[in-house]
Amino acid sequence: MKVAERRRAIVSFLLSAKEPVSGSDLSRQFGISRQIIVQDIAVLKGAGCQILSTNQGYILQKSPLCKRVLKLRHTAEETEDELSCIVNLGGTVVDVFVRHKVYGKIEADLNIATQAQVKQFIEGVRTGKSTELMHVTSGYHYHTIRAESEEILDQIEAALKEKNYIVSEIAWAGELTV
Repeated sequence: MKVAERRRAIVSFLLSAKEPVSGSDLSRQFGISRQIIVQDIAVLKGAGCQILSTNQGYILQKSPLCKRVLKLRHTAEETEDELSCIVNLGGTVVDVFVRHKVYGKIEADLNIATQAQVKQFIEGVRTGKSTELMHVTSGYHYHTIRAESEEILDQIEAALKEKNYIVSEIAWAGELTV
């Protein structure tokens, strides 16, 4: 078995496991040393696999949540309404990012899932601790949104469209980026 095939097989094995799998078990399963397993796990993590190392073994983390990236534009005064709309319908605002013509993608984690977190974020902006990222691109920005189902994401997207916060495909061509 080649290295790439073995690593794919390790991921597949971890995906099907009902409980953590020890490095020794993986070593026996694939007929290689524990040290090679540790190296393979490190490479897989570096490639983006969400493998958690615990004292009981390795776990491949699987998110049961659906996610969607939406492109939005609104005023600073509408930020609280936008965030509240998302969390009130059961979504989590995972991040915000903009595409800057010089700097490229500029991103910040938010993880806003409750009204209290919305208020805390808005208070941070209002008190001058920071300013919203969307200001560097004339209000255009993206959010990654997570929810328990595609239906909830559909409801969130529809509500944001109704408020005219979603940027339509036609408007994308005229996007202003600094």
